[in-house]
Amino acid sequence: MNAKQVVVRYVEAVANGDMDAIVDSFTPDVTWTYPGDLPLSGTWKGRDAVVGDFLAGATAGLFTEPPRIALVHVVAEGDQVVAEWTARGATTGGAVYDNRCCGIFTVRDGRIAAVREYTDTRHAGQALFGKG
Repeated sequence: MNAKQVVVRYVEAVANGDMDAIVDSFTPDVTWTYPGDLPLSGTWKGRDAVVGDFLAGATAGLFTEPPRIALVHVVAEGDQVVAEWTARGATTGGAVYDNRCCGIFTVRDGRIAAVREYTDTRHAGQALFGKG
């Protein structure tokens, strides 16, 4: 698979709740950087932290059911991929989460090695954590 296919496969796995494909999408030393000052913010290092703490933490107890993820656009050049997706769902706090997200992915040897995500952290804070 080329870099674009790797990222599309990953986003589709998230949308479908395919945990095996999600885990398989990352290198063991992957990093994921999420902006802002939310409980999810920071740089998550290693596959276990990214999948188990960050990605699972983004949904565990925050949504009434897993948010709906839809891939909007993907652009790739070499090992760099920019993907835009939407995430929508009802939160356990009674809010509606409806956010557009953008990630810059670095792919190495057929797996995601790094992600820098950009999103509306003000909306995320309000909808998910009652902040802002």
